[in-house]
Amino acid sequence: MTTTEDGDSSRYLVRSVSRAAEVLEALSATAPGEGLSVTDVARACGLSKSAAFATLHTLCHHGLAADDGEGMNRRYRLGMALARLGVRAQEQLSLRDIARPVLTALTRDTGLSSRLAVPEGAHAVVIDQVSNGERIQIELRMGTRELPHCTGLGKALLAEMTPAQVAELIGRVGLPRRTDHTITDLDSLVAHLHDVRKAGYALDDEEDAEGVFCIGSALRDHSGGCCGAISVTGLKLGLPSWRYQELGRQVRQAAEAISVRLGHVPAEQTP
Repeated sequence: MTTTEDGDSSRYLVRSVSRAAEVLEALSATAPGEGLSVTDVARACGLSKSAAFATLHTLCHHGLAADDGEGMNRRYRLGMALARLGVRAQEQLSLRDIARPVLTALTRDTGLSSRLAVPEGAHAVVIDQVSNGERIQIELRMGTRELPHCTGLGKALLAEMTPAQVAELIGRVGLPRRTDHTITDLDSLVAHLHDVRKAGYALDDEEDAEGVFCIGSALRDHSGGCCGAISVTGLKLGLPSWRYQELGRQVRQAAEAISVRLGHVPAEQTP
């Protein structure tokens, strides 16, 4: 954290706490079953060996780190107290709580209604939404079960599956035609989902309802797994193709922001 709404907040940072956080991050980068020596930690965090040892000793005292071995062979790893705290953190904040501020900003920036959905069986179920406040509203209801093959939310979730999983799911629910634009062929859908994965967002271009478009992007949690999706929805009204791409980028970035708040580490940031 470097800034807040009140300006530069670096003066509020406690150096010893920041150092402890950096040490925990270094320990988190080790492979399962391995650990780091004091020298390893000092090098990774740019600390002296004495500062690294003192920080590690303090973290071990609180159960946030653990050590094995003796002397030069002593190695440090993350402590099990972090697992307990992680569970409590998940319990204290729901997906809706985390996503709502981002959805509000997304609606403000795009002028479109936004929604949040979670997977339930073969469908995407809407659990929250932010209206754009326009006089003419598209009928969007909480608890709506979005079809997987022809909606922005549904396709965003579907794209997180393997082709085999997609085939199995579609084998159960089918590919009902909603409009003349609906994809009703499995091979075409699988190819389309490949493009969705590359773009990072799914476009429903009048595939579920005539005159309506929806753009969705998947959410990922701390495990890297898909835990939901968000979308924006609007009336097509001759919207130019470049505008879809711009909206897709905005929805994708909003999904990434929510995912980071859920503890997801993007691939390019993975140690």
